[in-house]
Amino acid sequence: MAGVSDAQLREMTQEERAQALGMTTEQLTGRSMFIEFESDAEERFTYPWAHDVDYNKRTELDTDDLTTTEVNEKLRALMAEGYGSIVLKNPRGKHGIAVGILNRLNLIIEGSLGYFGVGLIDGPNVRINGRVGWSCGENMMSGTVLVEKNAGSTFGAAIRGGDLVCRGSVGSRTGIDQKGGTIIVGGDTGALSGFMMQRGRMIVCGNAGKNLGDSMYDGTIYVGGEIRSFGVDAVPAELTELDKAWLTRKLTQYDLLPEKGVDHFTKIVAGKQLWNYDNLEPTEKKLIL
Repeated sequence: MAGVSDAQLREMTQEERAQALGMTTEQLTGRSMFIEFESDAEERFTYPWAHDVDYNKRTELDTDDLTTTEVNEKLRALMAEGYGSIVLKNPRGKHGIAVGILNRLNLIIEGSLGYFGVGLIDGPNVRINGRVGWSCGENMMSGTVLVEKNAGSTFGAAIRGGDLVCRGSVGSRTGIDQKGGTIIVGGDTGALSGFMMQRGRMIVCGNAGKNLGDSMYDGTIYVGGEIRSFGVDAVPAELTELDKAWLTRKLTQYDLLPEKGVDHFTKIVAGKQLWNYDNLEPTEKKLIL
């Protein structure tokens, strides 16, 4: 909220902060979810079957002559042995590497990955020193993924939690169907980024392609450069002091804070004209589209 002091921000409740940042707390209905954790638990915030690893126990895995299946099996075997820090060497653009890791892990990948790298993860901290192909971090639940170079299209598709960061530029459809978490792009993003976004936040330090935020239901997008065009129901909103404070902290965390700060960023949210889309008459749908 513009003009709010730091003292006032500290006194705000979590719900007030969420609303000020454009997030909602509506109760979702429908199919029930299987609950793995109890909200009042005081310890062991990991899956019951997760391995107890030691970050100080480190090893290297050369994947040059291994298939994707063999690489993923060896990663799980090393975690079972208690290794908490693994350096994966010579990935050579293999597809589907390090997917489905539901464990605490410090994973360093020295090289580039192909399609669907580090997808379906919940917990590990991953640093990729090269590039990644399509759909990196797809359906990521928690943890961090840092890509040092560029990424392909559908970066962070259907991400649900954690921080997914690319220091370079990414392709089209970044964060398509994003359901939570934070996506950060140090460079530019392609067309239809934020398409059908439902929750979470996306930061693009560079430029954004056509149809940004098309059909987004909720969530927030921040763009530091030029926006080619807005998608259906994506509208600019006021960049508040709370937004600026969060952007500064988040970008500083990954050493991506622009020299001129964050005051120039554009904030994009859902216009909410399509929230009752299914209840509209055919003629009204034509007017909106």
